[in-house]
Amino acid sequence: MNSTFKTTFLSRKPKFWMVRIFLFSLIFLSWTGQGQQLETFIVEAIKNNPNIQAVIKQHAIATEKVSESNSLPDTQFSGGYTLSKAEMPMMQQGEFSMMQMLPWFGTISARSKYATAMADVDFVEIEIAKRKIAMAVSQSYFRLYEIARKQQVLDSNIQLLQVYERLALTSVEVGQASAVSVLRLQMRQNDLIEQKLRLQQDYSAALTATNKIMNREEVTDIAIRDSLTIPEKETEIDFSQLKLHPEITKYNELNEVVSQADILNKKESAPDFGIGVQYMLLNEAPNMLMPMATISIPIFNKKYKSVARQNKLKYEELEIQKQASENLLMTQLQTAIKSRNAARISLETQDKNIKQAQHANEILLKNYETGTINFNEVLDVQELQLKFQISRIEAIAAYFKQTSIINYFTDKN
Repeated sequence: MNSTFKTTFLSRKPKFWMVRIFLFSLIFLSWTGQGQQLETFIVEAIKNNPNIQAVIKQHAIATEKVSESNSLPDTQFSGGYTLSKAEMPMMQQGEFSMMQMLPWFGTISARSKYATAMADVDFVEIEIAKRKIAMAVSQSYFRLYEIARKQQVLDSNIQLLQVYERLALTSVEVGQASAVSVLRLQMRQNDLIEQKLRLQQDYSAALTATNKIMNREEVTDIAIRDSLTIPEKETEIDFSQLKLHPEITKYNELNEVVSQADILNKKESAPDFGIGVQYMLLNEAPNMLMPMATISIPIFNKKYKSVARQNKLKYEELEIQKQASENLLMTQLQTAIKSRNAARISLETQDKNIKQAQHANEILLKNYETGTINFNEVLDVQELQLKFQISRIEAIAAYFKQTSIINYFTDKN
């Protein structure tokens, strides 16, 4: 290449330092503006989510049943009056009576304790629902983060391809590149634009889902944090704390329900008694007031024996279900931990790949200064770089998604 041609060629090139700025920004991309904290959205969702509201109402109903259980059976009133005048002097002209049945001693207290135990189960369900909502909000939030970051990376890569396109056009003008290189760069831009448009649809759907979790009437945008940084060291997880998880402690409350049901069954198998009074209107004789008493004895008590056997079987069933639940939670926790560790490994790998891709780009740019750039290689490196950037974003999102699952199992609050 003669000196005159080389001088003309280099003078018409776009300044390659602009390309280096793009490459640098692709690796250390960050957002401006301070997003709301995830905890704010979790608090809002717990306050407004209809699923939690339904569980709270269910607990309120169960609590109200405690008052219901303290009441006595309905008082019975009866009466009758003879319309025609009786001829016999001692014949009753009318009769009125009142009777109040009373359960065996301690039965009302047993019913109250049984209702209280049922309410305690619903209280645990509230805690489970809150944890599930917190996990759902977190998962949705990190999904939005992932999509938004991918969109930003695609934008930057599209801008980079546009710079490469200008380089290619200049090279075509001086006969150092084929028009096919320009077309390939343009087609690649079209592909990235299509990916970005699809991501916009994904973001819209994820945004709607997040708003609905928080029970917002209108779909409003959600500010995402500027960046997510994976901690250098993981907090040690105490697996023994899993036994304190509400999904496990719920079985302790259910056992208490069965225990109180068994006590109540024994009380209800005892006799009931009633007290009352009868007032009789007599013809041509003084009216009479007569106290009354009645007793109800469950002679055929197979029903109560059957309930006792059912309660015993229920104990055994709950113990089996508790063990199965512990095993399931432990498996899910271990899976989440392994997935989070895999995300960390993937992130470290992608960081190395991105740095190497950046180095490859710098080599290609140096070649461009000498007029020997290969745009096919540029496009190949750009595609690899974008792949690594997307994988890095997915690794970060996966890390925090798995962390939200781990928090569901290990949160002590």
